[in-house]
Amino acid sequence: MNASVRVLLFSLLLLTLPGNAIGEKSILLLPEQKTKGLLSLEEALASRRTHRSFQAKPLLLEELAQLLWAAQGITGANGTFRAAPSAGALYPLDVYAVVGEASIQGLDAGVYRYLPSQHGLEQVASKDLRADLAQACLGQTWMAPAPVSLVLTAEYRRVEGKYGPVGRSFALMEVGHAAQNILLQAEALGLGAGIVGAFDEAGLTKTLNLPRAHEPLIVMPVGHRRKR
Repeated sequence: MNASVRVLLFSLLLLTLPGNAIGEKSILLLPEQKTKGLLSLEEALASRRTHRSFQAKPLLLEELAQLLWAAQGITGANGTFRAAPSAGALYPLDVYAVVGEASIQGLDAGVYRYLPSQHGLEQVASKDLRADLAQACLGQTWMAPAPVSLVLTAEYRRVEGKYGPVGRSFALMEVGHAAQNILLQAEALGLGAGIVGAFDEAGLTKTLNLPRAHEPLIVMPVGHRRKR
């Protein structure tokens, strides 16, 4: 399915859903990812920096789709491989996008869970929670203006069933892989990404309406870099 068809289907879904009812767990399809860009991997590695200041300029839906795919997207034809390596291909991570009002073109404010198998989104909250997220991150208000923040979580039981307690360490390794993918993809798109590791875990989970089993590990604000 090409990108234009996916965008059309996404638009039709938005039009037909009654108020984007969260209780119905409707899936919003994302534009198809690209596997070729304007910046080489070597160039992205050389120019990558951590950013803490963002413009209010919204992102394209295609850009959000690309960032999510880089974090946990499907890369194998049989659907079993993803952009980030995972011990035993058990994939304990989930990625949530905290989207601001008028921050992603064609997407309402709210919190969305990325569904790799469908390359789609499932809405779990329906308001702009960026300021609340910043407060849960120990009052780091610099991150609130970013159009979107990606929250990476781990459900440890997915790996502990096979690997026991060491499975938790494997999940922590995996979140590092996924975070670096996001940083490099943001750079390749001409965007900036930050990293937040200090937060009130219980407060963040409650604020974003996350499942209790999904432990937040890292928060990554992404947006257009503010010129220095």
